[in-house]
Amino acid sequence: MAAADRPLVVVLGASGFLGSAVVRALAAGPARVRAVARREPDVPDDVEVHVTDLARPGSVAEAVAGCDAVLPFAAHIRGPSGWRIQEGDETAERLHVGLVRELVDALRDRAGGPPPVVVFPGSNTQVGRVAAERVDGSEEDRPEGVYDRQKHTAEKLLTAATEAGHVRASSLRLPPVFGPSAAGAADDRGVVSTMVRRALAGEPLTMWHDGTVRRDLLYVEDAARAFVTALDHAGELAGRHWLLGTGRAPSLGDVFRAVAAAVARHTGKEPVPVVSVPPPPHVEVSDLRSVEVDPSAFAAVTGWSCRVPLDEALARTVAASAER
Repeated sequence: MAAADRPLVVVLGASGFLGSAVVRALAAGPARVRAVARREPDVPDDVEVHVTDLARPGSVAEAVAGCDAVLPFAAHIRGPSGWRIQEGDETAERLHVGLVRELVDALRDRAGGPPPVVVFPGSNTQVGRVAAERVDGSEEDRPEGVYDRQKHTAEKLLTAATEAGHVRASSLRLPPVFGPSAAGAADDRGVVSTMVRRALAGEPLTMWHDGTVRRDLLYVEDAARAFVTALDHAGELAGRHWLLGTGRAPSLGDVFRAVAAAVARHTGKEPVPVVSVPPPPHVEVSDLRSVEVDPSAFAAVTGWSCRVPLDEALARTVAASAER
């Protein structure tokens, strides 16, 4: 297939933790890839690079010109966790909601061919408070925190645009994603990698609870492959959200102890202690609530499943963090 005939996939936020992993996964396939970032990303040689500030008016339309699909990973990184957003944060609102609104406007009424595909990275915490700990995507959404409400608003914009025939959009709602950061990419600021760095520094691993809170944790390589897989099933997935996860939710106490053990194996030192501490003032209800994800709906449509077990994923993360 001639280069011009290959579909063009645009990744917004290509220098971010997950965006950079998706660029590399896409680069191994048949599509042309355009990596869009505020700074020059470190990408494979055959990837087109577009450096721009997506907060600038008109930049989104320029970035997605001529595309067949868009993966919008651009996000407002704030604080050590990267996702805690205060009410009234206009920059976060601009990137999480305004960018999607501009994306829909840029893709609307393309002449010729099927509507462009959009695969949006949502969050499984968007569902809010539900009666059951295990969620499968059929629940009524009641997003609580600012971040979840912004993600939810962006999802609704894409759903409406899909119903109007302007795009073929779906949302993959993610659990906490962790793993090594690609060369030149933003660091993973999630809880697992944060604890890996603490353990490597010889510091105790602290929990804001008694350790029984459970989380489904997804390795970055498996998450990136899910987005690539979604592009191959765009028509079947369009118009709704889908949950990603391993289907298992270990307690964070067990996860933190596994992190301490993995670091100890790597360094040859004794495992650092895992301790409970009082929660900080900015703790949210979702921080203390267990969540287990049933990804079977997405798996049934696409055939996707997680390939990297937790112990191997932790070992890879520890090795990469120690090297960096």
